[in-house]
Amino acid sequence: MKSVPLLLGLSVLLLSGRTVSAVSLSVSPDLQQFFSEDSVSLSCVEGGQTGGQIMKRTAGGQTGGCGQSFGTMSSSSCSFPHLSCSDSGVYWCETSDGQKSQQVNISVRDDRVILQIPALPVHIGSDVTLRCRSKNGYFETAYFFRDDVHFSLKLNETWTIRDVRGTDEGKYSCSTDTYESPYSWLRVAAPPPPPSSVIRLFCLLVVVCLFCICSVILMSWGCSRMTENKSAVSMEMTLCVEEYDVITADVITADVITHLDV
Repeated sequence: MKSVPLLLGLSVLLLSGRTVSAVSLSVSPDLQQFFSEDSVSLSCVEGGQTGGQIMKRTAGGQTGGCGQSFGTMSSSSCSFPHLSCSDSGVYWCETSDGQKSQQVNISVRDDRVILQIPALPVHIGSDVTLRCRSKNGYFETAYFFRDDVHFSLKLNETWTIRDVRGTDEGKYSCSTDTYESPYSWLRVAAPPPPPSSVIRLFCLLVVVCLFCICSVILMSWGCSRMTENKSAVSMEMTLCVEEYDVITADVITADVITHLDV
């Protein structure tokens, strides 16, 4: 019987439990390499909500916050409408209680060619497209390299890696017949876990199922006890009737004997 209140208490705890989620960094467009005068926007997200976090950067051994030493703070985003080489650095988000997001490396170049590659980790099983971008917007052939090894010759500027695996993580670059881009690291991560709200809902369904099972068991046990009690009462009534019949028979026999003696 104690299991029922326990299950109810557990379900209430699951429903009222607060979702704990780490702060994350969003980059738009999701790239690592940029030309000067390109634009990019970085945002901090915590629990599905933006704002309330600090965007930080480390560059040249110095750490600063958005709106002070770099970028323009606009609403919940740190914007760079016109990038310059001095905006290169390692960026991350940080909350007031010290939680930090993953770091991303932003590289701003005045080179003739850059490799457009995601700044954020790519999930296993997804597709990712790398683009060799020329500053003048034109070239005939693109060569793609991974860990200094040439692995693809394309007649256009893009190369798509299908069904990304963990082994695809590494250092990538591209080149034209004349120029070569800097290297950037492609990070690969496992698919994101389901939202905690889904997990709580699943746990609640499990608790409800257990509650229903326990209720059925308790009802069956109660019905069984009632049946046993009815059987016991019936047997007692039968015994009482039998005893009554015996006593009645004895009384009748005694009366007959008395009349005979008279």
